[in-house]
Amino acid sequence: MTAQGGGQPAAGALVWRRESGVLQVALVHRPRYDDWSWPKGKLDPGECWAGAAAREVLEETGLRPRLGIPLPRAVYGLRDGSLKEVRYWAAQAVGGSGTLENEIDRVEWLTPPAARERLTYARDSLQLQALLDADRRGALRTWVLAVVRHGDAVSRSSWDRSDTDRPLTPQGKKRAAALTPALGAYGVRRLVSSPSTRCTATVAPYARAHQLQIREKRGLSEEVFADEPGRALRHMERALERGEFTALCTHRPVLPALLHRLAEQAPGAACTTLLERARDGLEKGEALICQMVDVGEAARVVSVERNRP
Repeated sequence: MTAQGGGQPAAGALVWRRESGVLQVALVHRPRYDDWSWPKGKLDPGECWAGAAAREVLEETGLRPRLGIPLPRAVYGLRDGSLKEVRYWAAQAVGGSGTLENEIDRVEWLTPPAARERLTYARDSLQLQALLDADRRGALRTWVLAVVRHGDAVSRSSWDRSDTDRPLTPQGKKRAAALTPALGAYGVRRLVSSPSTRCTATVAPYARAHQLQIREKRGLSEEVFADEPGRALRHMERALERGEFTALCTHRPVLPALLHRLAEQAPGAACTTLLERARDGLEKGEALICQMVDVGEAARVVSVERNRP
């Protein structure tokens, strides 16, 4: 979802790791302000929050992050009287050189107590506490299952060929391109899609950018779902069993069944969000980002985010 409204939008992450079983988090030092904080930065025009968080972490620390659960946001006033909103995620480093940019002169990995002492701003301790709470309940190390509705397509009334061949509109193509940094921020590496053109075209830019194969499954198509709804559910079951970082792209009529199935393994707020989306639907080109722990029957949804056009 791209930032809208007033204020200065920014995004960042608490990058964490375990060294000899001990949890550590990464702090950055900015010599211009002589402060210690979490890596973060402003959104570029039209950029989504998650994509900005991943980009800023990479630019400031040289580490390529994979976003996990969302953490509490920070909203605070600036000297010019405006408000700044920063959205954060927990993240693991999955690559990168560690080369620093000019704005950052030091990155240090610290235990949570040491990090709390080092932080310059008291407000930054809120995200640290949320990360520790997630770790205690086993919700910090996750894998992602993204459920995607295809982007805007040429209308049925203006298309005289097979419905499965209806292409995306220019707006639909724009949204497909925008999904690339979003799915990339969460580390999606397996793409499963209805074979309809409007679905495969929605995830095609991401597939090209990351050299991934799109696995076309007829069970996720509108036509097969109408006659055999169980086939779509079997694809969801396989995704839960595999526990890979997966995006499933399908159609509006198919989504409620998939989301109701996920809701069976989602407690609290995550269950509520899934049932709401099953009832009210996803926007065209929207990705519902579900952070998961465990696999198969033990799989559990620990957070749900809407990445919207």
